[in-house]
Amino acid sequence: MIGSFSVGLFVNRFGRRNSMLMSNILAFVSAVLMGFSKMAFSFEMLILGRFIIGLYSGLTTGFVPMYVGEVSPTALRGALGTFHQLGIVLGILIAQVFGLDLIMGNDSLWPLLLGFIFVPALLQCIILPFAPESPRFLLINRNEENKAKSVLKKLRGTTDVSSDLQEMKEESRQMMREKKVTIMELFRSPMYRQPILIAIVLQLSQQLSGINAVFYYSTSIFEKSGVEQPVYATIGSGVVNTAFTVVSLFVVERAGRRTLHLIGLAGMAGCAVLMTIALTLLDQMPWMSYLSIVAIFGFVAFFEIGPGPIPWFIVAELFSQGPRPAAFAVAGLSNWTSNFIVGMGFQYIAVITGGPRGERGTRESGCLEGLRCPRGVPGIWGSRSPAHPDWVGSGWSQIPVLDQGWRWCLAGS
Repeated sequence: MIGSFSVGLFVNRFGRRNSMLMSNILAFVSAVLMGFSKMAFSFEMLILGRFIIGLYSGLTTGFVPMYVGEVSPTALRGALGTFHQLGIVLGILIAQVFGLDLIMGNDSLWPLLLGFIFVPALLQCIILPFAPESPRFLLINRNEENKAKSVLKKLRGTTDVSSDLQEMKEESRQMMREKKVTIMELFRSPMYRQPILIAIVLQLSQQLSGINAVFYYSTSIFEKSGVEQPVYATIGSGVVNTAFTVVSLFVVERAGRRTLHLIGLAGMAGCAVLMTIALTLLDQMPWMSYLSIVAIFGFVAFFEIGPGPIPWFIVAELFSQGPRPAAFAVAGLSNWTSNFIVGMGFQYIAVITGGPRGERGTRESGCLEGLRCPRGVPGIWGSRSPAHPDWVGSGWSQIPVLDQGWRWCLAGS
């Protein structure tokens, strides 16, 4: 939460790429602390390492989608934005596999598992210097037109980047007419209030859908469903998670953001209700265990169709260059705060409704997840205008134009 709220402090001062590069220092420090905590007989090192990697995670969930959105061509902005979520779910799947007892999830090798974050951080430090800085940052924030033009030529694979440059210059002129946008200004100004509320609702709909309750406690849920090897079923959910993120990657530009998000939330609600029914009838009908597994896999699949990837890159589409860092900070804080609430609260809700995370508790909690999913719908559905338009194929300057209030481009709607 602290890391996500600090995104704006870095990206405007050091740039998008350099901020990502610098944040790897946190990953290295965390890897050392957690990796050597057992050898040093220090639980304090483990706690501190977890805290530092939390800062790193909060920062990168702001840096990465912002950078990807700013370097992507208009026609592929949604698809490339989904790669951020694909990276997250691949990381989850790899961690699930490496966490098996046969690999690193045992008494002797768990410090190596926690310290393994050193490897991707090192790879990023080697590869990232070859990636270009965001051309929007170079032109609009640094006023370095020649560098921005050179970067655009490499990114677009063509020498004619005049249309992109013209769009950036127009946004730069618009930004010069605006005063500096702070986090509080996002809520005070009528121009920003609606889009920041949309961004927050989308982040809340992602986390309050209960997806991380399923991930955090999936092994115990599968165990209550009668699965003999619940850890492998958990890995199966990770595979489904990754597969449907790839599906979203191919359909997000065709179907539109809002449509996929609504389909995903509706599907998750249906699967949660189905999971509740299956777990409730499990004692009378043992074959219901298979239905509960299908429901969990369906829950995860519908999440990755829309609610998983879309909230991360939609913030970049809602805001122009000036307020974008502050908006990412608020959206990230909303996401991680609700993530924390769900992760910490689910276990107590399960106990209150009967038994330690189990038996009747898991069943009633599944029903609670089903009730949570539709909460994001009113903020997304609205009408076809300001609530959450689709911007498929729209340029940055066409999305929110701050001219006598909000004008919305409905291209692709």
